[in-house]
Amino acid sequence: MMSRFAFDDTACEALAHRHGTPLFAYRGAVAEGAFRRLRAALPPRVRLAYAVKANPHPVLLRRFADLGASFDCASGGELRRVAALGLPKGRVFYAGPAKRAWELALALDLGARIQAEGWEDLERLEALAPGPVAVNLRIHPAGGAEEASPILGGTGPSAFGVDEEEAPGILARARRLRKVRIAGLHVFAASNQREADRLLATHRYVMDLAQRLREDHGLAFDLIDLGGGLGVPYGPDQGELDVKALGRGLGALLEDHAGFQGDLVLEPGRYLAAACGVYLARVVRAKASRGQRFVLLEGGVNHLLRPLLTGEPFPVKAVGKGGPSRPATLAGPLCTSLDRLGTVDLPEVAAGDLLAFGMTGAYGFTEAMSAFLSHPPPLEVWQA
Repeated sequence: MMSRFAFDDTACEALAHRHGTPLFAYRGAVAEGAFRRLRAALPPRVRLAYAVKANPHPVLLRRFADLGASFDCASGGELRRVAALGLPKGRVFYAGPAKRAWELALALDLGARIQAEGWEDLERLEALAPGPVAVNLRIHPAGGAEEASPILGGTGPSAFGVDEEEAPGILARARRLRKVRIAGLHVFAASNQREADRLLATHRYVMDLAQRLREDHGLAFDLIDLGGGLGVPYGPDQGELDVKALGRGLGALLEDHAGFQGDLVLEPGRYLAAACGVYLARVVRAKASRGQRFVLLEGGVNHLLRPLLTGEPFPVKAVGKGGPSRPATLAGPLCTSLDRLGTVDLPEVAAGDLLAFGMTGAYGFTEAMSAFLSHPPPLEVWQA
């Protein structure tokens, strides 16, 4: 079972005492356990490419690399981080809706499988590639799972990929390219899904789409990248993703689409990294304003932006505190009313008390607006 807090109260107090606060603390064993559980549940023909955007810390990347992970990169900076791992070619994927020429050139040099977002990517790759290069075409689907909180945008208008209805025209134009060959698809439109059936319904949609495109255009695909979207529970009433059911379903999809003999790719980020991290911050003061309880902390959206973006707080506990709880709006030190980390139930707290935010191993500090108001960055520490 996935724990929402990687450290108990005693460990949180010890970490805060030793390193000071605010602080991000991570347990590598938790991330490794998530990877091993997922890998064991999936068919051999499903590759795992860790989504570097979730947490690009070099310690975490090395741990996943040693476990055999591939990597899903979304910028030149992420490509450079993964390049430092010294991986053999074939373990890097590169996506992004606005790739620059130098990033494409770097991806080619690293032997990354590039997810072409449109004709512009294909045309520039034709000019940049020194020789034949296989790419995936990213398609924005017309069907599939919708998101509860908008992160990728679901099936509505999107900056990502080629609209499904435009894909046949792109594939026809691509036949004229001499060096670039579309050898796979990339389809990813919904994030943080915790129901295996919803994920599998989308994956079936993608496999059916791939089959139609292969048959209509005489294509041979060696990869179908199903994206990420493997969710985690943030609230106590949220269930876990059944990865065994997901694995069984993907195996059935491969059997049902026997004409496809290549590999599937999943790009988990949150599922692999979220549970390994906690964020520790002390209360600076507590107040009431016109009937609303506020707890003001030494860190806010400069350290954790996700609650503001999605409207969903991280799990929070008052370390070492008990007693009756009541709603409290968590605010940070920034001089903007946007600096909010959500409204949660907390016992009575006062200046100096320690709060722990769970599930912050993914989409934590590197997603935040850390430079705003020039507050010092929090320390990040790792335990085995």
